[in-house]
Amino acid sequence: MLGSEQPILSVDNVSHDYGRQRGCAGVSFDLYPGEVMGVVGESGSGKTTLLNVLAGHLTPSTGSVRYRGRSGGEVDIHRMGEPERRLLMRTDWAFVHQNPRDGLRMNVSAGANVGERLMAIGRRHYGNIRGQAVEWLERVEVEHGRIDDLPVTFSGGMQQRLQIARNLVTGPRLVFMDEPTGGLDVSVQARLLDLIRGLVTDLGLSAVIVTHDLAVVRLLAHRLMVMKDGYVVENGLTDQVLDDPQHPYSQLLVSSILQT
Repeated sequence: MLGSEQPILSVDNVSHDYGRQRGCAGVSFDLYPGEVMGVVGESGSGKTTLLNVLAGHLTPSTGSVRYRGRSGGEVDIHRMGEPERRLLMRTDWAFVHQNPRDGLRMNVSAGANVGERLMAIGRRHYGNIRGQAVEWLERVEVEHGRIDDLPVTFSGGMQQRLQIARNLVTGPRLVFMDEPTGGLDVSVQARLLDLIRGLVTDLGLSAVIVTHDLAVVRLLAHRLMVMKDGYVVENGLTDQVLDDPQHPYSQLLVSSILQT
């Protein structure tokens, strides 16, 4: 990060409660252009709640999430009007779900899944849309000959690749990923992680990646936050946290991986 750079995302004292149950509490950090933030913790740690607050899917009980747009101005995403937020999520932002079926339309073709995102930002030339769909399918290593196939005929790993293509075709600046390799075979995970790392680097994306898998954050994330019971218990450079964890819970997470 350059000292003159301003954050693309500023998170200030964010909390979210489900009635009397704590989801996440008191989370603050800045995310800079081109930076990947990893968020790890066991089930129930609050990491997915935090991701959904950051992405505008949940409203924070306290705190704010501010996004710095292409013009350099900042907006509080939870004070935006719904049409503005929807536009933001079609253009500057993307969300990759753990289950690709949640991020795809399963009853339309692979090409249409990618093309719909382009049409949502005003593209209308069929030939150009199809051409970009072919280009992106190839970029995520889906054979272009499958452009007219339905996603239901794809394997889980290929569905995830298609979801990534659908999300990135419009050139977003910020991507949220919820367990992007969860539920996939180890060999499929490895290839998908290499693909994601290459795309993040080539496109200069900023990203927040939630996972329980420390191997994922070691490969992808510049910085790391460890969450437990809704709180961030440790944060820092990824290698620093994983190689020399300070909090007992972080130490437990790392040692459990080393012992498996």
